[in-house]
Amino acid sequence: MTTPPVPLSPDQQQLVNRIGHGLASMAPPGTWRQVRADYRAVGRHIEADVVVTGPDGVPRAVPPPAELLQLLGTLRAGMYRPGLGTWLAATLTVDASQGVGADFVADREPQWRRTPPPIGFQDELRAFPRAEQHVPEWLRRRAAGPAPADGIRTPRIHDGIDAAGRPLVRRPPLPPAELEPVLAYLDAAPVILASRSNGPDAFDPGRVDAVPMNFRTDGVWAWPGAVAYYLREHDVPPDPELVAHLRARRFAAPAEVTEAAKDLALAAITSAQ
Repeated sequence: MTTPPVPLSPDQQQLVNRIGHGLASMAPPGTWRQVRADYRAVGRHIEADVVVTGPDGVPRAVPPPAELLQLLGTLRAGMYRPGLGTWLAATLTVDASQGVGADFVADREPQWRRTPPPIGFQDELRAFPRAEQHVPEWLRRRAAGPAPADGIRTPRIHDGIDAAGRPLVRRPPLPPAELEPVLAYLDAAPVILASRSNGPDAFDPGRVDAVPMNFRTDGVWAWPGAVAYYLREHDVPPDPELVAHLRARRFAAPAEVTEAAKDLALAAITSAQ
């Protein structure tokens, strides 16, 4: 029942089986026919649905546990193929009589519950680079986002994902004397988009509700709260081009940002062209 883009390695098949056992454990013994997990991801945007079908044939949605999301993320990163990317959607099914099955979608656009913003598709291509001929047109279009004339730039949070699903950082460290000025600048810009909840820490999976889910702008760049968070908590330097921008401004945040600039920055983050 397993249909990946390429045959699974023994370790990957073991991970699929582990995920399947985890799904089966979400329902009491003898009370289910099938447990199905649908997972969709691009960049840092993740969607997951788990449905348990009981003996009565009625499917019931259950919340996906954090461990399941982490294992699926590890599987996705481990199945990356240089130049070809990795899968964007997976369906794992545990059937009481047939065992564990998995299907993966590498090139078709997933059926998003909520279409990710362009930065999510951009991060996907940075984390899992694809050769030009292997970038589907829909992915190229999604990643393009607003027209370049809008002038709003967005930073890379990190520089990719390793085979274990951990973020990679390949950038020069921030000089100690610049730490506080950079943090002060990042925290001083006005918030243009915010969530009531926090997100998981990519560098410390045990922190599941830690990273601020907001965006700020200075009218030229728009950045997520994760930039300041990872610098403060894990010494992860911001995108070098963003740091260069702050240095050019001598770390002096603008006194105000026009509403027009805020609108452009918001469009750069949320547009789903």
